[in-house]
Amino acid sequence: MLNLQKKIIKELHVSPEIDELAEIRRSIDFLKSYMLKHPFLKTIVLGISGGQDSTLGGKLSQMAITELREETGDKAYEFIAIRLPYGEQADEQDAIDAISFIGADKSVRINIKSSVDAMVQVLEDTSISISDFVKGNIKARQRMVAQYAVAGMYQGAVIGTDHAAEAVTGFYTKFGDGGSDINPLVRLNKRQGRAMLKELAAPEHLYLKVPTADLEENKPSLPDEVALGVTYDDIDDYLEGKRIEAETAKKIENWYLKTQHKRHLPITPFDDFWK
Repeated sequence: MLNLQKKIIKELHVSPEIDELAEIRRSIDFLKSYMLKHPFLKTIVLGISGGQDSTLGGKLSQMAITELREETGDKAYEFIAIRLPYGEQADEQDAIDAISFIGADKSVRINIKSSVDAMVQVLEDTSISISDFVKGNIKARQRMVAQYAVAGMYQGAVIGTDHAAEAVTGFYTKFGDGGSDINPLVRLNKRQGRAMLKELAAPEHLYLKVPTADLEENKPSLPDEVALGVTYDDIDDYLEGKRIEAETAKKIENWYLKTQHKRHLPITPFDDFWK
């Protein structure tokens, strides 16, 4: 399966080593260029969970917006951080700490519980029983609905936080956290993103936090690595072209093949990867 490993690394644009400062600058310049290319855009919008990925995406976004304001003199440029809890969540303080570290221009809190519960009730009223897993996906999609609503009102672009270690496993909700306008982290694996946050002097508890999607109520704060059956260290090693145990590599590749549809826009008759 070595050829598949090389194919995946090339497809996801992962480098075995990075210069953290260079990648920080690359991400900031990318975001700035996108905004300048689309002059009707004035804000960057991102949901902040308090985990590594949204903390990094948020910090890079705020840095890009700050530079745009200084370089253009246009004070309308703004970064909006959105907290999107379902009721009261255990990691609320981490999200607050992340927004403080980011130095967000504006922060809003949108509780998605009533909208999620309303959708579940409507479905159940039509005799469609909703599992805890599917309800978790509804939460993720409702969060993206909220972000696009805010972006729509503030001439904004929604930033994604998907990175290579999530992309290879498809560990995100299709059209939920997997839906966005622009993604500055796409080429990075988990340890590279962590190294960039360390370079940016982020609080350790944010980038050392155990990654969890925390969508299922029957499995609160379930670690990603438990759900996937592989560790991020193994995934990162794989994406850096290193040899790992054959059984672990097989698990990663099975996730990649099974979730290929997630890394693709809606399938048309002209696509052939699914045949």
